[in-house]
Amino acid sequence: MPLHPHHHTSAVKIEVRNLTKTYKNGDVITPVLKGIDLTVLEGEFIAIMGRSGAGKSTLMYQLSLLDEPTDGEIIVDGREVHTLSDREKELFRLHKFGYVFQDYALLPDLTALENVVIPLIMEHMDTAQAYAKALEALRKVGLEHRAGNLPSQLSGGEQQRASIARSIAERPEILFADEPTANLDSESSKNVMKIFEGLHKEGQTIIMVTHEEEYGKLAERIVRLDDGKIIS
Repeated sequence: MPLHPHHHTSAVKIEVRNLTKTYKNGDVITPVLKGIDLTVLEGEFIAIMGRSGAGKSTLMYQLSLLDEPTDGEIIVDGREVHTLSDREKELFRLHKFGYVFQDYALLPDLTALENVVIPLIMEHMDTAQAYAKALEALRKVGLEHRAGNLPSQLSGGEQQRASIARSIAERPEILFADEPTANLDSESSKNVMKIFEGLHKEGQTIIMVTHEEEYGKLAERIVRLDDGKIIS
């Protein structure tokens, strides 16, 4: 597996200690994560792998502050996440994190460019600057020629690339990708993975959930989950 040690300052981005997540449904208690310890360094590209139901997406939702752990600690950039207010968590998600999901989550009535620009404008960025950043992000994913197209006029692979552009337009410190190739054919999947590899080379920290061995191998480190625990 290719290692890129020169990328890492030794700065720890995320430190997870004894993380557990249990879902309660009436009297039924389902433990999903059973004591996870994990350290993510700045600039690492990590693939979280494991069978369906192993807890991969659940782990990612905890790390990316989309969900609350039942127990344990998550420390991002030296801050214990559970001590943050809801507003502070929201700011973390807006400014530090980028998200790519398997279903693209693009707004159907807006062009590719508008989809990328909206989050920037919502953060009160100057409009001209927001459009410049959005175009630059589309260029990075090879989609500038599709800037004026609606999602319905884009292929699945192009829609996913537009959603990556949206997530990187503000240069997040950590990019989270949940099964980003799940709905794509192999050609589009390879294009998406090439984009992640390029971002990683530029120093982007990436945490990706995938069940595809072939794409997991492109990451720098694979964290394997089984039955709610890290096995390797």
